[in-house]
Amino acid sequence: MQTKIAMLKEIIKELILHQQEFIPSVELIRREVNFEPSGNYVLVGLRRAGKSYMLYQHIQQLLREGHDKTEILFINFEDERISDIKKEDLHLLLECYRELFPHRPYIFLDEIQNVDGWEHFARRLADEKYHVFITGSNAHMLSREIATALGGRYMMQEVHPFTFAEYLHYLDFSLQQHWDISPQRADVVRLFDDYFNYGGFAEAFPLVDKRQWLSSLYQKILFADIVVRKGIRGEQGLSMLVRKIADSLMHPISVKRLQNIVQDEGPKITRETVGNYLSFLRDAYLCFSISNFHDTVKERETLQKHYFHDNGLLTLFTLNANPKLLENIVALTLYHKWGCDLFYYKYNVEVDFYMPADNVAIQVAYDLNDAETKRREVTALATLNTFKPLDRALIITHHTEETIELGDLTVHVTPIWKWLLTQFCPK
Repeated sequence: MQTKIAMLKEIIKELILHQQEFIPSVELIRREVNFEPSGNYVLVGLRRAGKSYMLYQHIQQLLREGHDKTEILFINFEDERISDIKKEDLHLLLECYRELFPHRPYIFLDEIQNVDGWEHFARRLADEKYHVFITGSNAHMLSREIATALGGRYMMQEVHPFTFAEYLHYLDFSLQQHWDISPQRADVVRLFDDYFNYGGFAEAFPLVDKRQWLSSLYQKILFADIVVRKGIRGEQGLSMLVRKIADSLMHPISVKRLQNIVQDEGPKITRETVGNYLSFLRDAYLCFSISNFHDTVKERETLQKHYFHDNGLLTLFTLNANPKLLENIVALTLYHKWGCDLFYYKYNVEVDFYMPADNVAIQVAYDLNDAETKRREVTALATLNTFKPLDRALIITHHTEETIELGDLTVHVTPIWKWLLTQFCPK
């Protein structure tokens, strides 16, 4: 036993020293993140969305402020050399550091969700007044159970793939004043096409075969974060469920209906299992769901619309699916802003997105050239406005831009690339 602990300590020391040399040399695309000087943080989100790089960014900022690299204790728990570390061993991190350096370190624990019971160690670190930054790829880290264990000692932040504005920054493309009415508008539209189809994962931006990279990421999420972690046997049903969610995107679908669709083409699966799988997909930040505002609280869990946390992942399951990609990117952008206050509305009228807290409603239509399509989208907003008065109403399209006056309601028709780069909902 002593030999095993001694070997583990040597590995931990190697990891600490390696990261102290590696992190200062990492080239970063700076993202907006503000940490309170005395705060401790848990960053959660989709794999490869940039959580580790946000830690690197903060470490490099500390170094610029005069801190020494030897003050950094950074451990990546996905390193195969410590893949079997237990919560009982976590105290060795500080023990190893103290054997190397006399400082009081800044502590960075990357992808710590792989260690069951990590939250108790994290709480002790906070109680001992260490500055601690933690990342994980599972939304369970935001659960009430974890929050209770941490006892209010950490601030929680979600990290998402790059926005379109961040993508342009990555390309070193600066928007000029009045860009939307200048020749630069055409450049924005051209650059948006790649982002629209392949999403906001920075590692994929320079690749020629983005689809292969995205497929590898999807497999990693599916198997490492769900199948292995949840102990799922026979992942065929889970894989088929993901494909059916992509097929049904844009439309409400019940758990019972998903069960029937999966069973028609694949293995027998219970309604309870489908519900569990949906929860696992949400926890892994692969998919998210929104409910009908008009439904009761109980009904909101049974009939939902499901979306993907990045267009690149949705692209893996769709061909020539511009309308789906458009609605998905609108949904995830709104979800980042409104979270649990984002709904769709379906009762005598169907509206794609409804934010009751701000009296905002949004329709999504890839093309408004067809007169009947335009009439349908406008009428839905006007009808909703009669019994749920709206402060703002939008139709988000791929290219069309205009303003429609309907009595006391103004409907702004806005192209997606402009909407993403300006304000969410113009008054």
